[in-house]
Amino acid sequence: MTSRIVLLCGSLLIGVSAAGADWRQFRGNDATGVAPEAKLPVKWGVAKKDAEEGDKKAEANEGLGENVAWRVDLEGRGVSGPIVVDGKVIVTSASGFKHDRLHVIAFDAASGREAWHRQFWATGRTFCHPTSSVAAPTPASDGKSIFAFYSSNDLICLDLDGNLKWYRGLGYDYPTAANDVGMAASPLVVGDTVIVQVENKGESFAAGIDTATGETRWRKERDHAMNWSSPAVLKGKTPNEDVVLLQSPSHVSAHKPATGEIVWSYATSCSVIPSALGAGGMVYLPAGGLTALRPSAQPGSQVEVVWKEPKLGPSSPSPVLHDGRLYVINGAPALTCADAESGKVLWRLRLGGKFWATPIIAGGHLYCVNDQGLVRVVELGDAGEVIAENDFGEPILGSPAISDGAIYFRSDKHLWKIGK
Repeated sequence: MTSRIVLLCGSLLIGVSAAGADWRQFRGNDATGVAPEAKLPVKWGVAKKDAEEGDKKAEANEGLGENVAWRVDLEGRGVSGPIVVDGKVIVTSASGFKHDRLHVIAFDAASGREAWHRQFWATGRTFCHPTSSVAAPTPASDGKSIFAFYSSNDLICLDLDGNLKWYRGLGYDYPTAANDVGMAASPLVVGDTVIVQVENKGESFAAGIDTATGETRWRKERDHAMNWSSPAVLKGKTPNEDVVLLQSPSHVSAHKPATGEIVWSYATSCSVIPSALGAGGMVYLPAGGLTALRPSAQPGSQVEVVWKEPKLGPSSPSPVLHDGRLYVINGAPALTCADAESGKVLWRLRLGGKFWATPIIAGGHLYCVNDQGLVRVVELGDAGEVIAENDFGEPILGSPAISDGAIYFRSDKHLWKIGK
C-alpha cells in the first residue's frame, strides 16, 4: 500500500538545546526515569479553586500554593506525559465528539505562557477506553524536532517553533492497525530514527521512521496481539552500538535503530503494559515478575538470564533504576526496591490507590503519582519512607517530566510546574 507522507521542505533555523536541561521522551532522555542531580521540592500545595472559565494563560503563583510556579489550562483530553525541550514544555491532547482533533501545545517553561498551539485531524481510528485518550503516547524529541504520536497512529513531526515538517497517517497506511481500547506505546528517538510500536490483532508492526523526511526506513511484523508497552533503548559503548528493545507478548527483541536488523531475541511471556528497561549493559524485562537479561552486542548471539524474580512484577508503571537498585510498583499497590545485580528484594513500602504513571527519581527521592493525582514522595535508602504527600485533586495518568529544578505534571484539565 502506498504510504501517505505530508512533508514540508525548506531552510529551517532550529535552536538546539543542551540535553541536560531537557526531558525529551517517556522516562527522560535515556529512558531510565532518573534525573539524579535535580533538586526538586518534596512538598507543595495546590489550591482547590478552579481556573477562570476560558482563561488559557498561566495563573500567577499567588493563590496556587507553595512551590507551584504556575498552572495552565489544557484543551481536550490526554493521558500522555509532558516533555521539555529547549525551554518549552510540550503536551498532546485530543478533542471533539470523536476525539479526532489532535493538539500539540507548547508552553514557555519559565512563565507558563502558551508559545504555540497546533491542531490536526486524525486519519486513523480514534475509539479508545474512557480511562484512556487518543493522546495516550508521550511525545518525543531529538532536540531539533518534536514527534507527536497518537492512538489513531498519526505521527506528526514539528520543529521547535511548531512548524509542520511532515505528517504520517499510519492509520491510513494500515487501516486494521487498532485495538478495542486504544493504542498507547510512546515513540522513541535513537539517532536519526524515530521508532513506533503498533502492536495489535490487526496489522501489527514496529517501524523506524527517518526523523528528517518521515519516510519508513524499516518495518517489522510483530505479534498479532494487543500490546501497550513502549520501545526502549539499551545504550552501547558507542552510539553505533545502541539497540532498540521491542517487547511483545511472546518475546523481546533487540534491533539496530537505523536498519531494524535484529541483534538478538529472547522468547518468554511478557507483560503488555509496563515497558522494558535497558541500563548498564542489562535489560530488565517485565516477564515472570521481572527478568534480568545480559545480552551480547554480536548479531545472532544468545542472551544470558542473570536472574528472574516473581516478586518484582510491575503493574502498569514501568520499572526504574538508580544507583544499582531497581524500583517497581505492583498492583497491591506496593513499591518494591531490589538489588539490580541479584534481584534480591531489599524493602517494600505500601502505597494507596491505583497507578498508571511511571515514577521518576531525582535528588535521592522517588516521586509516585497515583491515578487520583496524589503524589507520594519517597526518600530512598536502606528503607523507603514516605516523607510527603501532595494532592492535585485531579486524575493523573501520564508520567511526569523533570527539567532545570522543576517537575511537570499534567491531568486532562491542567499542566503544573512544581519548583521553587
